[in-house]
Amino acid sequence: MKLFTCDHCHQTLYFENNRCVSCGETVAYRPETAQLATLKPGDWLCRNAVEHEACNWLITSGPEALYCKSCELSSVIPDLSDFANEQAWRRIEAAKRRLLYSLYALKLPVVRRDADADGGLTFRFLKATEDKPVMTGHDDGVITLNIDEADFAFRENMREKMGEGYRTVLGHLRHEIGHYYWDRLVRDGERLEPFRALFGDERQSYEDAVTCHYEQGPPADWSERCVSAYASMHPWEDWAETWAHYLHMVDTLETAKSHGLILRTAAADKPGERIVTDRLAFFDFESLTTGWNAVTLALNSLNRSMGMKDAYPFVLSAPALEKLRFVHELVRGQQSAPQRLEAA
Repeated sequence: MKLFTCDHCHQTLYFENNRCVSCGETVAYRPETAQLATLKPGDWLCRNAVEHEACNWLITSGPEALYCKSCELSSVIPDLSDFANEQAWRRIEAAKRRLLYSLYALKLPVVRRDADADGGLTFRFLKATEDKPVMTGHDDGVITLNIDEADFAFRENMREKMGEGYRTVLGHLRHEIGHYYWDRLVRDGERLEPFRALFGDERQSYEDAVTCHYEQGPPADWSERCVSAYASMHPWEDWAETWAHYLHMVDTLETAKSHGLILRTAAADKPGERIVTDRLAFFDFESLTTGWNAVTLALNSLNRSMGMKDAYPFVLSAPALEKLRFVHELVRGQQSAPQRLEAA
């Protein structure tokens, strides 16, 4: 995520800002140009910005639209008259906007489900009850998220219960959108055989794989092949976890680049060599992975200095890196193809 600058007073702005902290001007984000700027004549704020102060994107879908390109993708939201629901919804929508920032930057197709019933995308944010539990997941373009995941105590309890090193709302969304793009880019993009050579045959029973994973746990050698224990359950989950991981890398490295970080490389064969993140070549997988190693070493060291757990609790094996390279090359190929930014 890059830093932004107020076009009125030149104050540094962050992606989530809806007002400049220096001059007080209202600012809004325009996804087509990836700009966060003060309002201009003819600009229209999203309805969720006006009514709930829960969005900072402009409406760019036409004069008849009520919602921005992010909020219009949400087909189901919780009852906002409940304060806890509203707070959870705000956090989830903020994470979704960050997700979409990355998807647009990578020139990946984002199409509303009501505009494309077969290949469109929509989000459902639901509150679980005792009678109606909610399972976070993806089903043919419909991404469902249990809004309890936006509650830190609930999420941390689930993270401990599931034996996970990392669990966030943004991580959930990046994982589930990975399933969506498997359908769009792998299954429908004639990349099944190369996928199977790396990730395995997705035609094996998913239900059996889930049962085996939760009854017996991940295989002892999962870390030698996958980015996470959950990824070892089934090729679909291996793909989704790898996809999410790639988005973690790209977004975090862009943040490091925007801040102009200079880091010492973690490579044993290059002692003392420094990586200037503003020179990272994002089209080059070797550049990405070298920068990533340096950034995550610094991230974890800083967290430990604050008495916190590692921000990046993963170790990437050679097979996991090859899977990440597959995702990278697939995304790069998508970037070279004609694409639309519009969500309609």
